[in-house]
Amino acid sequence: MSDRFDCGECKESLYGRKYIQVEDVPHCIPCYDRLYANTCQECKELIAHNARELFYEDRHYHEHCFRCFRCDRSLADEPFTSQEEALLCNDCYCNEFSSKCVACDKTVMPGSKKLEYEGSAWHENCFVCHGCEKPIGAQSFIPDKDHYYCVPCYEGRFAPRCSHCKKALATGGVSYKDETWHKECFVCTGCKIPLAGQPFTSQGDTPYCVKCFSSIYAQKCASCNSPITGFGEGKYISFQDRQWHQPCFKCSRCSVSLVGAGFFPDRDQILCGDCNNDQEDQ
Repeated sequence: MSDRFDCGECKESLYGRKYIQVEDVPHCIPCYDRLYANTCQECKELIAHNARELFYEDRHYHEHCFRCFRCDRSLADEPFTSQEEALLCNDCYCNEFSSKCVACDKTVMPGSKKLEYEGSAWHENCFVCHGCEKPIGAQSFIPDKDHYYCVPCYEGRFAPRCSHCKKALATGGVSYKDETWHKECFVCTGCKIPLAGQPFTSQGDTPYCVKCFSSIYAQKCASCNSPITGFGEGKYISFQDRQWHQPCFKCSRCSVSLVGAGFFPDRDQILCGDCNNDQEDQ
């Protein structure tokens, strides 16, 4: 009597039948499919041992079930992508989700290099300078209405020139008396410190910092002998050939403020009415 050769699961004889061996244990085809075959993600049926099986992101498919969600085209040998777990062929994905290049009006294919700016998209080679027509790529650019320029072209065409160094101002700068400067070029005529963001004044068309202007041009207060600059406590009183800071304009004897009040000059002094009357009574 010959040895038995049975299926390890259902114990039916395997003589004359196809079988598959798993870890040295033979299985008939029905038992193998029931125990080990994967379930198709699409149709939910078992993928038989002799069927072509496709695997994507931990999911299994029959070959004929691996299809585009939109057009039903087979994806077995086609490029595809996944959008919210739905499989899409490249054509359907591009029609539904890809942007169009605003320069050539063609689809920017998934995975290709593109540039985006303010909601618009370009193929990398389509995003070119309106001036020199060379691709801008990852370089800096400057928008002007519906056109885009590389920095050299924009500076050559539109940028104002610094009044000091005569070079282009691409961004920022200082404007004073209808002229423009680079911030680093707009400096005090005296000490050369930058004036951008600082209080300054001018003599004619020449800018000065407060310190230099005070030492060169400002009148001196007749009381404290400090410059009257027009900055900070800048209000002043002028009488004949003398000037005073407003807080310094006080009676020379009693120190009462004379701002807005009558006063009497007495040689180098100024007196309030009371002190002047006292002097006359003496």
